[in-house]
Amino acid sequence: MPSSITYPQLPLDGLLRRAAERDPDGCALRTGAGATTFAELDALADRFAACAARLAGGPGARIGVGNTLGREFPAAYYGAVRSGNTAVLVNPLIKEAGLLHVFTAAAVEVAFVPAATAELLAGLRDRLPALRAVVVLDQACAEPVGTLPDGLAATDLDADACIQFTTGTTGRPRGVRLTHRNLVANAAQTAAAHRLDRGSVTLNHLPLFHTMHLNSAVFAGAAQVLCADPDPLASLALAARTGATHYYGLPARLHRLAGQLAQAGPRTEGVPAGPALTAVLSGGTALAPATAGALAERLGVPVIQGYGMAELSPLSHCQSPDAAGGPAGSVGRAVPGTECRVVHLDERLPLGAYATGEVQVRGPQLMAGYLDPSEDSGIDAEGWLSTGDIGYLDADGELFLVDRIGDVFKYDNELVSPTAVESVLAEDPRVADCVVTAWPDPVHGAVTWAGIVLREPYAPRLLDTLDSIVDGANRRLARFERIRRVEVVDAVPRTPVGKPERRGLRQALQGRAAVEAAA
Repeated sequence: MPSSITYPQLPLDGLLRRAAERDPDGCALRTGAGATTFAELDALADRFAACAARLAGGPGARIGVGNTLGREFPAAYYGAVRSGNTAVLVNPLIKEAGLLHVFTAAAVEVAFVPAATAELLAGLRDRLPALRAVVVLDQACAEPVGTLPDGLAATDLDADACIQFTTGTTGRPRGVRLTHRNLVANAAQTAAAHRLDRGSVTLNHLPLFHTMHLNSAVFAGAAQVLCADPDPLASLALAARTGATHYYGLPARLHRLAGQLAQAGPRTEGVPAGPALTAVLSGGTALAPATAGALAERLGVPVIQGYGMAELSPLSHCQSPDAAGGPAGSVGRAVPGTECRVVHLDERLPLGAYATGEVQVRGPQLMAGYLDPSEDSGIDAEGWLSTGDIGYLDADGELFLVDRIGDVFKYDNELVSPTAVESVLAEDPRVADCVVTAWPDPVHGAVTWAGIVLREPYAPRLLDTLDSIVDGANRRLARFERIRRVEVVDAVPRTPVGKPERRGLRQALQGRAAVEAAA
């Protein structure tokens, strides 16, 4: 992967305009409704831009856009920016409380959202005084909407183009301000890291449209296939029919796909996803190495992972899509133009290879800041972002993540990674799912607590089973990691991308520990 990169000095919507000028008849999107060329998508973005300009009443407004898996989202996303306004990403899966937070924090004035979200907003209008208009996405351009006003000022590339909210796993979701320069730079970085070009066909087997996949494909002039069918095998068949070169999926769906392929028996002839496939790319949370290995073996292509966050537009690291992929368990090297280091948790000094500390990143994709200026951006005077993730770099610059700072805890003076303990527990065939966090302890500071979801046949012999599982895991864990508290849980609460919801669990356990100590 090159260490540096050049990217065009264009506004975000200029990526689509450039693609339409270079290859007007090229396929930009393929959905169940058919194909859309770059020229058609660019023209549709113009119509959304005109609609946004008319409804907002002038430049500088914030336009909510629901990132649904269809052609309306990219048209509205680029159109909102083209109108001289800022696009605010709106997850159509969130409910009233989440919508109220996003629309209030961002002071959204106009919204292009799916019908279900529009219905929810109708019940919130009295609490959203800034909201002037709500338009259902697929009805936005059903009628003539006029043209863009003349005399729009040239776009400042350091102005906000998009506001994206964090997932909120460590607190309330925060609005991240991403500039035109941030997003265009990361589009170029992602295209280089994923080896995208005008001959690429990307299949997105995702529940929502992610701007990383959108911007990088448009930058490269690649075609995108949107698969709305949640069944992994159906998505694989679609990849074969459309000649997909890159397959994007979430870990939970890829895990299910690996199981489906294993049940289908040994591979007979050809690659199930088609001969054009060059890589399967996983994102959102960690994909188990065993799952990645099984998929790579069955599909005959590397299964690679990356790393990033909303604050990084979002990609900062990626494994190589070459045949070797990269060392198991890593999230790859820094993408072109990006620097990464690991610093001591307390002294904040850079550490050498294989030393564990907090991951810091800097590069042109680094956000302008948070929407709320009172929130600490985590960016120091030299431009390093403290990510809040614990990890280490090997001698080749491959990044290995250990856990989140908010999730790790100390037993005496030793750092315990819940994720590492979970990975050991998960190898026991009697464990269907598990979650690990800290139980407050007056002597050691904290001890390891584990919540385990048992597979059905083992539930009747509950106590014997739990003792046996814990004994087996503890023999493989360091003294300070060993499980001291365990209980059966019905399910592990997880975020939409599969990460355990540890924050609420920690709070509940702290309350229980306090009651126990007082008894």
